Amino acid sequence: MIALSLAEIATVVGGQTHDIPDTSVEVTGPVVRDSREVEPGSLFVAFVGERVDGHDYAAAVVEAGAAAVLASRPVGVPAIVVDDVQTALGALARHVVHKLGATLVALTGSAGKTSTKDLVAQVLRRKAPTVFTPGSLNNEIGLPLTALSATEETKFLVLEMGARGIGHIRYLADLTPPRIGLVLNVGTAHIGEFGGREQIAQAKGELVESLPPAAEGGTAILNADDPLVRAMASRTKAKVVFFGESGEADVRAENVRLTDSGQPAFSLHTPSGCSDVTMRLYGEHHVSNALAAAAVAHELGMSVEEIATALSEAGSLSRWRMEVTERPDGVTIVNDAYNANPESMRAALRALAAMGKGRRTWAVLGKMAELGDEALAEHDAVGRLAVRLNVGKLVAVGGREAAWLQLGAYNEGSWGEESVHVSDAQAAVDLLRSELRPGDVVLVKASRSVGLESVAQALLATGAEGEVAAR
Repeated sequence: MIALSLAEIATVVGGQTHDIPDTSVEVTGPVVRDSREVEPGSLFVAFVGERVDGHDYAAAVVEAGAAAVLASRPVGVPAIVVDDVQTALGALARHVVHKLGATLVALTGSAGKTSTKDLVAQVLRRKAPTVFTPGSLNNEIGLPLTALSATEETKFLVLEMGARGIGHIRYLADLTPPRIGLVLNVGTAHIGEFGGREQIAQAKGELVESLPPAAEGGTAILNADDPLVRAMASRTKAKVVFFGESGEADVRAENVRLTDSGQPAFSLHTPSGCSDVTMRLYGEHHVSNALAAAAVAHELGMSVEEIATALSEAGSLSRWRMEVTERPDGVTIVNDAYNANPESMRAALRALAAMGKGRRTWAVLGKMAELGDEALAEHDAVGRLAVRLNVGKLVAVGGREAAWLQLGAYNEGSWGEESVHVSDAQAAVDLLRSELRPGDVVLVKASRSVGLESVAQALLATGAEGEVAAR
């Protein structure tokens, strides 16, 4: 974080200083909520969780070098005490972002947020120092912590914004006001909480409503291929830039294809020219993510050649997202188990089909959470798609949602042993260990709560005969 005195921080957050001999002492280290991440000069934020109370670690973090604790009660060591720690953290982030003067890029969408955020960051950091959301820390705590990790050298701040209801993105955008807002898509993720795609669109569109007008540099970057996103152009006073494969898109892809290994290639067209891109990532769905990143970079002054090179060299920065590893015996494991919704599940299956041409393919799939009344239909549809894509074998893992996956495959024509329902991750591992053979490709995917990454990890450990080579 940029250096701020404890006195200034107390004023910004509306707090009272306790047990601080010298309020001119500056916070020069990171702002953290995990006591294990404390460094000399840190500010430790004490949250009260269901199982752990951060206030209990106050003495230990100060002994480890923290300048003070941001707390909701006195803790016997240097502290700034506030009524609500989360509100105070947000106020501090807003203050720091304003002082920084960095260009803030915010993005949201139902699917692909984290992968796109990683692409945007990898492209922009070729131009100037860039700070971006680690992993999926995109909520009212993770977002301000990311913003507070920026320094005086930071020129671009790339923030992922998630939402589980109306008003969430408006709140996040108020904490860290963006100049550029990117909306990827409106799908069915969390539809059980929102109640419908129209409500999801309403929530995602809060981002473009928060942007400054075009005369002040505000830019909304919208997916021309998604009607609900395209319609958001009417909800903003910012400049509107469209991306997509549509002919009306300002930044678009032409001649889209997949390499023999399942990696997308295309011709990138921008208002200032075109250049070819061949990505290191897997799956055609990354084309849309790449176009979104290209639109942001083009808006910030990068040439089409610079953008194309950066996209061609970009990799996956976040774990368990189409993480492709080849075992020494030739079995390929695709660990995409971080999360799942109907859109990302379909994209992963198509990527599996492309990667597995001429090879035997396995889809190890589990529950997609938070789908509400749509759960049965969506799981059934994914099971059917696996059959239509000629996936060699579907292994549905878990309870009733897994049964729906398997039933969809069965009703689509997957009989005999082409699809199977197993009770848990260990049963899936046991099955695969007994049946995998060299050259097979295995996709592992489900919502985070299912924990199917353990299947991928077990299969990699099984196949390790020395070093496992990750691609």
